[in-house]
Amino acid sequence: MKLRMIASALALSAALIGNVTLAPSATQAATLSGGFDVGPGGFQGNFNPLAATAGFTWLSVYFEPLVTYDDKLQKVVGVLADSYEVSPDQMTYTFKLADAKWHDGKPFTAKDAKFTMGLAMDAKSGSVLAARLKAVSSVEAPDDHTLIVKLSAPSASTLDTMTKVMMLPEHALASIPADQLAKNSWWSTSPIGTGPFKFTKYVTDQYVELAANTDYRGGKPALERVINRYFSNPAAAIAALRAGEIQFTYVDSNDVSTFKGDEAFKVIEGDSFVVNYLGFNHESPIWKDPRVRKAVMYAINRDAIIKSLYAGAAKPANCAYVADQLIPQGIDPYAYDPEKAKQLLDEAGWSQINGDKPITLLTYYTTPLATNVLAAVQAMLSQVGINVVPRAVDTPTYNSIVLNPKPDVAQFQLVYAGLQNGPDAGSINVGLNEKQIPPAGPNVVRARMPELNKALDAALAEPDAAKRDGRYQDVCKVMNSDLPWATLWVANRYGVVSSKVKDFIWTPAPGGGPYQAHPEKWSLGE
Repeated sequence: MKLRMIASALALSAALIGNVTLAPSATQAATLSGGFDVGPGGFQGNFNPLAATAGFTWLSVYFEPLVTYDDKLQKVVGVLADSYEVSPDQMTYTFKLADAKWHDGKPFTAKDAKFTMGLAMDAKSGSVLAARLKAVSSVEAPDDHTLIVKLSAPSASTLDTMTKVMMLPEHALASIPADQLAKNSWWSTSPIGTGPFKFTKYVTDQYVELAANTDYRGGKPALERVINRYFSNPAAAIAALRAGEIQFTYVDSNDVSTFKGDEAFKVIEGDSFVVNYLGFNHESPIWKDPRVRKAVMYAINRDAIIKSLYAGAAKPANCAYVADQLIPQGIDPYAYDPEKAKQLLDEAGWSQINGDKPITLLTYYTTPLATNVLAAVQAMLSQVGINVVPRAVDTPTYNSIVLNPKPDVAQFQLVYAGLQNGPDAGSINVGLNEKQIPPAGPNVVRARMPELNKALDAALAEPDAAKRDGRYQDVCKVMNSDLPWATLWVANRYGVVSSKVKDFIWTPAPGGGPYQAHPEKWSLGE
């Protein structure tokens, strides 16, 4: 009987062990979890840097580019390049490469860099950077530590584009045909980078886990693991942050006040460098008359939206830019004037053009803030007789619709989107230049405006930095008068991190970066 009782007790104990929460081990204590892909700077489910339109905050923890921005987004600094030089005519870029190893121990060389550039320049690989690299005429690797990139014409945005070209291993990917690379399982099962952490696990739609790269050239990382948790929305991530399940996440501006003054958390604030806009699909006949496009601008009370929904943490934009040096004198401020909007619509014959027929307004912004913003925009446009119907989808779905070479115009007669207007002012070119219409590039609104193309081309080709601001002012003038977009605002963005996290760098960069975050220094204290 005693033996049976002991056996029963042991069985009961064994059964209960699975339900006991054990004290964290040293490894668990050295694990930082975060919602790195939450919010507009994230790209949940994308592991391929060639296809990344956002999500660089996370990708750059295990992949690295040759150069990146510093954490203030003010200058370009070396990563896998120890140094770089630009020729006086801005036609030749020479990168001197660092001694580095791939996560499998093989050396990183200029051959890898040349291979990566070839993939990034090839649209067949699924690269979203191909259009931005069209000015590249040749890529040379004269030795293992030197990469030379030559252009056919000066392009002021070359370095900005290079910050997004994450280096890839030739020995792991060369055998995969370029047109089969985009959807290859390698990206989510066994990717190899050079960064301070290396890929270990992806649990579908739940989380991605990285482990410390003990051979990292910058020294062994302070953390043992970094985990990127996936969330359906910022509210779920905030709940996990407050519960101690994660230590970092993006938050909407209307959530910031609940964290300020709480010593358990630190709020990080910064300029998004992203102009939010309503993009008119120029292949839809309803937007052909510029008076209709101007009516949209006058119908939206941007100041009220900024004050009530963004808590004042945004600036109205009357072209692609808000930086003082890029804004010329005398442009139209498009002050809220619904009566003027109605007048312009009447003059254009809106009742015959479209009237009250529903107009699909497509967006990839799925946060509660974006939902409220679009509800306000919908109501304001309705007051002047424009009936928009918002439709929010995830980023891959959005891209599949707007980047389709043969798009269904009815699915996105209007888009609510954002495009970076800095740190490099030339980055706006890909969203507006006629040469960038899909499949060539991401001009998703299919803008075809000769004067705008001329202004953009002149700005990008201007070799004199002192004159370049004036060129971008010309871009601003054309945008303001011709309205390829209804430009709205540039908002601040916010992140919240646990006070237990030390040496943590997060910058509200467009697309999530990349920038110099030094994840190898991140650590957890008490």
